[in-house]
Amino acid sequence: MTQLPDVISPEKWIVHLFSARSVAEGGTVRRKVADVERLIGRERFLHEVRRRGFRVVENAGQFIVFCNREPVYILN
Repeated sequence: MTQLPDVISPEKWIVHLFSARSVAEGGTVRRKVADVERLIGRERFLHEVRRRGFRVVENAGQFIVFCNREPVYILN
């Protein structure tokens, strides 16, 4: 994974995240909640996820984005 500069605009961060190979392949990406909130804000992040028709879950300080339109099931 490429390193990001210390300061990055929200727009560049979003492009970087959603241009990952895993996204293109319909896989998953994971990001720390604290980083998302610091760099672009929770609402902007969730808006970008919804705009693409993806699903996201939050657990243990991480956002996990399912980069496809398939349903997500929580199995216990």
